[in-house]
Amino acid sequence: MRGKGAPMTASSVRPVSEREARQVAEAAREQVWHKPSFAKELFLGRFRLDLIHPHPAPAPDDVRRGETFLAKLREFCETQVDAARIEREAQIPDETIQGLKELGALGMKIDTKYGGLGLTQVYYNKALALAGSASPAIGALLSAHQSIGVPQPLKLFGTQEQKDRFLPRCARTDITAFLLTEPDVGSDPARLATTAVPDGDDYLLDGVKLWTTNGVVADLLVVMARVPRAEGRKGGITAFVVETASEGVTVEKRNAFMGLRGLENGVTRFHRVRVPAANRIGPEGAGLKIALTTLNTGRLSLPAMCAGAGKWCLKIAREWSAAREQWGKPIAKHEAVGAKISFIAATTFALEAVIDLASQMADEDRNDIRIEAALAKLYGSEMAWLMADELVQIRGGRGYETAASLAARGERAVPAEQMLRDLRINRIFEGSTEIMHLLIAREAVDAHLSVAGDLIDPDKSLQDKGKAAAKAGGFYARWLPGLLAGPGQLPRAYPEFHPAGHPDLSPHLRYVERSARKLARSTFYAMSRWQGRMETKQGFLARIVDIGAELFAMSAACVRAEMLRSRGDHGVAAYQLADAFCRQARIRADELFGRLWTNTDELDRKVVSGVLSGAYEWLEQGVIDPSGDGPWIADATPGPTATQNVHRPIH
Repeated sequence: MRGKGAPMTASSVRPVSEREARQVAEAAREQVWHKPSFAKELFLGRFRLDLIHPHPAPAPDDVRRGETFLAKLREFCETQVDAARIEREAQIPDETIQGLKELGALGMKIDTKYGGLGLTQVYYNKALALAGSASPAIGALLSAHQSIGVPQPLKLFGTQEQKDRFLPRCARTDITAFLLTEPDVGSDPARLATTAVPDGDDYLLDGVKLWTTNGVVADLLVVMARVPRAEGRKGGITAFVVETASEGVTVEKRNAFMGLRGLENGVTRFHRVRVPAANRIGPEGAGLKIALTTLNTGRLSLPAMCAGAGKWCLKIAREWSAAREQWGKPIAKHEAVGAKISFIAATTFALEAVIDLASQMADEDRNDIRIEAALAKLYGSEMAWLMADELVQIRGGRGYETAASLAARGERAVPAEQMLRDLRINRIFEGSTEIMHLLIAREAVDAHLSVAGDLIDPDKSLQDKGKAAAKAGGFYARWLPGLLAGPGQLPRAYPEFHPAGHPDLSPHLRYVERSARKLARSTFYAMSRWQGRMETKQGFLARIVDIGAELFAMSAACVRAEMLRSRGDHGVAAYQLADAFCRQARIRADELFGRLWTNTDELDRKVVSGVLSGAYEWLEQGVIDPSGDGPWIADATPGPTATQNVHRPIH
């Protein structure tokens, strides 16, 4: 019998070296920049305000169509969505999902010629924020279906025949899911074990997929599987559209989580599932590239719902802190509570600024937003969690109490603790915070690696290193002088952000410009110091990315405030919120700059080595481990299922 802490069960996952894993990830990455990128320039020390200001605006027809649908969706959510029931029963009622289908919510991003609504990214995100505020589980269902499920990869990479065959179903009737993760494979897809073996005009699919959001109720799946390399066949990780009703597809379990209790997430097994070659998306070996490209805009859905969560947190904080009195005055008037409310209000403004700016840039398609979308996901998920935590603190004991318990004793059923639980997964979904740091850092140093990468590559010859040195010398001779001075040092730069009667935002933009150059200098110094070991300095890279996120959010907040002022739409209030946010963000960024070089990274590594070697095992004594028995990672050996199929299609 296995005891607690027993080793994992052996599985079919093949061993992969760190170098091979990096090569697979690098091959899947978009390696060419065809369009400008505000965030990429920011990490290079160039503050290209012209790329985001004036704030891009949607076309009138897009606004009309989007607002019309938002009005219908709001009415549906207010009258047909019972959030308490979803939380209580841990399931979205079938009739609610049917209602969403009839409303057209499954086809928000699908072109009208396929039966969809054809909404822009801006209005798709507004709809997700609205639906997610009614029930985060509904937001997750709609997002997983359209942002990473079948519609988006087919829109970008599908054949016309595939679009004609599948998109009308996705727009109105069929729920879809995206299957990449496996029991022992997360953010290291080089170890992917699910296989798709060619067999005539078909592929035979075998493997097990974990955490298949929507998988329990899905009709269509996007499945990533490894095609074996053979003579005349490239092979590699490949994307397929799979009918869930196909013989050999089994949903073995519906998973349960601390939050998002209505999430239809499960374990799906494939045993000799026959998939027509016509269902392959793109060529063999392009699966990861398809997945990453899909996520370039797909990641925007999650921070959109985070911004929506911030709006709700602000509403509850405002209403509660005005009604609750302590020591003779509303608790909002006490500085300790007021600071939390200010943080929630300012951060909500900034998150909406980030997501609306990135979404409008996606709609215009003039810029490459892969870094902006990743920063929005990273920043939104982290800040939304902090805002929800502060709301629970403001609510005190009532914040920790469930909505059902509050209602049972006659008080307003405010699900603050549920919001905290529901938001926690966003720091893990679609790339954990730690993985996002590494992904963004890789893009941020891309310009350096493209000119100097061979210099630090141990496998390159002396001749290659010589060529790289010459190439790098030319690049840095042009680049480094630009980091010494800029508009951020001019006291009157960015005067349009200091209109009469409004707070002055121009100092914040000057700070962003100066800090961008400082960030680039810090990155260059670190690369010079650590060279090939730079990729191991994950603490340093994370701080570099977090500084970039703060600078991006500050830029978006200022640009949004000026846009609202120019439209006569809450201009003074918007400037106040932007000013408050930028002041708070500058404190965080300055702290991160300090921690680039003054930190405990080296000591932490020593402590970790001690923990893993058992040197501190004595510290664990005196407690009971309530964990159950079993392996750390379940066996995922391919083969026929031994369990009942819990797939629950909704028609």
